[in-house]
Amino acid sequence: MLDFTDVKIEIFIPEVYIEALRDELHRVNVGKIGDYDHCMSITTVRGYWRPLVGAEPYQGEIGQISEGYECKVEVNCKREYIRDALKVIKTIHPYDEPLINIVPLVNHLFEEVLPGV
Repeated sequence: MLDFTDVKIEIFIPEVYIEALRDELHRVNVGKIGDYDHCMSITTVRGYWRPLVGAEPYQGEIGQISEGYECKVEVNCKREYIRDALKVIKTIHPYDEPLINIVPLVNHLFEEVLPGV
């Protein structure tokens, strides 16, 4: 599974932070696909969470289950830029525990089936 060159980064973040995130990720070469840049997908999602003692919640109260909406941002990133991307995300993100998933992509294993990928 170590034979990958690209990842998809998933970030759950309040909508108000998306444009700043998009622009700063672009500055560190993230979100480029072929001859396009600033590429990202955004989906509004509903979530639940309960801040525990020691948390500093952006929204909600310690010990109480909260419900709210945020955005799931998906952006492609070359492997060599992952650390820079994480620094940008953590600088912009308002949550004390941001949810960030890094998913290896294996599209290159299917280039003969998906020309141009």
